[in-house]
Amino acid sequence: QVQLVESGGGLVQAGGSLRLSCAASGRPFSSNTMAWFRQAPGKDREFVAAMRWSGDNTRYADSVKGRFSISKDNAKNMIYLQMGSLDPEDTAVYYCATRTTWAPYLSSNPSGYNYWGQGTQVTVSS
Repeated sequence: QVQLVESGGGLVQAGGSLRLSCAASGRPFSSNTMAWFRQAPGKDREFVAAMRWSGDNTRYADSVKGRFSISKDNAKNMIYLQMGSLDPEDTAVYYCATRTTWAPYLSSNPSGYNYWGQGTQVTVSS
């Protein structure tokens, strides 16, 4: 079992920054892919960013490239999403997710992840 707990969401003005955190616990993570997704009201869950627990490969959605950055702290079992130049279109519930089996790619499909956090709300005001 894996437990993921997100934090750091809130209300921010357009153009501002916010850092989301995801605390991971449970089974060892060395083969895992970690990812952030988001879901706005009435929309499908959308890929944001992903990286492996071991190594530095990253993948980003085109909509956040250059504005968001995914990172990790292996010693603390933490995953972060640094978000900058926020836009009202970034308003959503943000979810941390992990895939506990190795894959040769960083999946952008929600079905590729088998554990999810409860989500944290990010609201960007104009």
